[in-house]
Amino acid sequence: MTLEESILLIIYLFILCLIAVRFLSRERGWVIRRFKVGKAMTIGDRQVQEDDYGVCQSTDGFMAVLADGMGKNYGGKVSSRIAVDTMKELFRLYRSSENPAYFFRKSYHRVNTEILKQLDDGRGGASVGTVLIKDNYLYYAVAGNVKIAVYRGGNLVPVSSGHTIDVLAGDKFVEGTITREEALKLLDNTRMYNYVGQDGFREIEFFDTPIRLRDRDIVVLMSDGLYEGMDWKTIEELLSGRKKCQQKAYEVIEQINAGSRKEKDNASIVLVEGFL
Repeated sequence: MTLEESILLIIYLFILCLIAVRFLSRERGWVIRRFKVGKAMTIGDRQVQEDDYGVCQSTDGFMAVLADGMGKNYGGKVSSRIAVDTMKELFRLYRSSENPAYFFRKSYHRVNTEILKQLDDGRGGASVGTVLIKDNYLYYAVAGNVKIAVYRGGNLVPVSSGHTIDVLAGDKFVEGTITREEALKLLDNTRMYNYVGQDGFREIEFFDTPIRLRDRDIVVLMSDGLYEGMDWKTIEELLSGRKKCQQKAYEVIEQINAGSRKEKDNASIVLVEGFL
């Protein structure tokens, strides 16, 4: 056997091994996850960019967080930065995937405390959405109106509801504590009633049961300036195809910038694609 033939044989055997490992991974449920990330934002027509985001990966899992700040005199910008930095710090310090619900509760209350330490109540706050991915399962938490969704098979499916008056009205109607007429009057009210950075901070919204992710699902985090600034179907179309996550994120933001909406808020998107 010549040297060239030996090299080709080694390459062939290597490819066969990779195929076998991938097949066994799928059949036996093994977890060999890697992540591709896309992040992009636009300031819109605002004077200050108050959105912020961050990602972390460790042997314990993968975390992505998006914060949409609000406040006067850079209070929103400071609040969103505190939120992202605090979430990343706590992710590095604790084995968050051992008890995601505890991690989320502890982290969000720490974020709330840190914002109040640096800013007087009312000077700043933030809507925060966080996802944690471990062993192909998605865990999420939200305070405010950051939207979390999963893109799969051409469909973008929202998994979070958010803390806005219209959502609260729907919940109260289902509970039977308000009438249908009272609920209908509040359906157009998207004002937030809960967010980090206030003395009256309430409990976060988080997963009931974790979502099992499939190969090449895309987890999507969006600020309200994005999902309120463009059609949901358009977002789905921009997420389709085989382009890299970063390119898709750029194209979504380009579409927002090119839109005809008169008042454009800060808009941000984070995409996380996992694959075997």
